[in-house]
Amino acid sequence: MSDDVILAADDLTKEFKGFFAVEGVSLRVRRGHIHALIGPNGAGKTTCFNLLTKFLAPTRGKITYKEEDITAMSPADIARLGLVRSFQISAVFPHLTSLENVRIALQRRRGDSFDFWRSQKVLANLDDEARALLADVGLSAFESTNAGDLSYGRKRALEIATTLALDPEMLLLDEPMAGMAQEDVERISQLIRKISANRTILMVEHNLSVVASLSDTITVLARGKVLAEGDYATVSKDDRVIEAYIGAGHG
Repeated sequence: MSDDVILAADDLTKEFKGFFAVEGVSLRVRRGHIHALIGPNGAGKTTCFNLLTKFLAPTRGKITYKEEDITAMSPADIARLGLVRSFQISAVFPHLTSLENVRIALQRRRGDSFDFWRSQKVLANLDDEARALLADVGLSAFESTNAGDLSYGRKRALEIATTLALDPEMLLLDEPMAGMAQEDVERISQLIRKISANRTILMVEHNLSVVASLSDTITVLARGKVLAEGDYATVSKDDRVIEAYIGAGHG
């Protein structure tokens, strides 16, 4: 495997009672890149993403992260290796403030499960690091705001902050723009670009304008198989990709 490949899948396949949701998918995610997984409805994107993040076990195939076979590992196991799925394991509690949410994620990274019961003085030792993470995602002004009172886009930013608190080397984002107003889409797009400066990102995303502006490499799935791969200029002109989207639609 090339030294610049951080995550790889070979012959990744998931069969459900005779139906192949994903079949023979192989891909290479390069270190430091933003790699997007796209395709029309029913293409197998979510299943493939769930396989890569270990929320599903493959019927066959192999997944390698930093040259280590992670095929049989759990999501918690791979998180400890620095491969973290955002919007799934983020610790966001609606009745706690933004600062408290990030602080809990910092506690989890340290493995201090019982910090809930420690003194406020001990917990306050994490505040500077928590505030720095909130600043990174543009939430400094909302540190005392309960997470439940944040706008949808800012909740997503807080979720990213709690994920960053785990100090991941690679982030896997599952439709980060889903349900967002355009103003929030632009904010989160800028945030993803910012945090990608020293991390690798793999994302499933329906918003093709976001994919076009952010992605270094795009893998297009159709009917559970890789249809095309390359940068946006390449895949957007591929007749097979155009036919797949026109024929199946996407949302």
